[in-house]
Amino acid sequence: MISSKTRGVLAALAATIIWSGNFVVARGLAEVIPPATLAFFRWSVACIALAPLALPSLRREWPALRRNFRYLVVTALLGVTLFNTLIYLAGRTTDTLNMSLISTCIPAFILLLSRIFLGEALTKARLTGLTAAFCGVLLLVGRGNPATLLAVRPNPGDIWMLLAALLFAAYSILVRRKPKDIGPTALLGASFGLGLLMLLPWTALEVAFGPVPQFSPTVFGSILYIGLGASLAAYWLWSCALEDIGPSQAGLIYYSLPLFSGLEAALLLGEPVAWFHGAAGILILGGIRLATRPSVKAA
Repeated sequence: MISSKTRGVLAALAATIIWSGNFVVARGLAEVIPPATLAFFRWSVACIALAPLALPSLRREWPALRRNFRYLVVTALLGVTLFNTLIYLAGRTTDTLNMSLISTCIPAFILLLSRIFLGEALTKARLTGLTAAFCGVLLLVGRGNPATLLAVRPNPGDIWMLLAALLFAAYSILVRRKPKDIGPTALLGASFGLGLLMLLPWTALEVAFGPVPQFSPTVFGSILYIGLGASLAAYWLWSCALEDIGPSQAGLIYYSLPLFSGLEAALLLGEPVAWFHGAAGILILGGIRLATRPSVKAA
């Protein structure tokens, strides 16, 4: 039988793989659909798909949901309304290299917030694994050339992406601290629904004053992917991972996202695979293994 730790690690990896595809797809969609409008379509698909499963849980757990309404609003605001919308906003003024580099701040933010709010110890093994994984990410996004990293210059998109990373870290902490009388399905249903409602004013402003979205079969297919995969499946897997292994270890596994994005780009876009991809993969996955191994103890 699979242990809860193994189950949590596999769930976090699966969510990260799905999100890595979201970065590839969403980067292109941000150029043809305004950010809040894209997020609105994404979460609309997710809500429709989740409704048959979530509605019974929402009815059954309604008293608990009503008691914890403020918690649900904050969780939905951070994880649904703002996080991905800010990523789409960032993609309009920054490039993939900058976004990949900044997204690696998420595990560090999670570790810091976990230490502050949950009292989780920063063990030597966890810090060593974090450092190794971070070095692997730097090697990957720098394509083996330190000068590439030195050439990165901040711009408004970088600031939006940094804010998105911080918000997702806070969301992960909140999910870990969810009330015990609210199940994961009810939490997702309430978060998705509330987050979508809070997106309405922003979307309405874009529709009224922004450019007209450009639709095509590829765009529709991409919206289905980010709605069903990157929203519904990945968020459910991430919630399970947070419950089984906690936000700190799940955040370290998130470091593998640039590795999977690179592999997907090679397979789907024909981008070449170089030596630094393998070296970065060893550092990233090795660091994750070190930080999440069962022998890790509190200092």
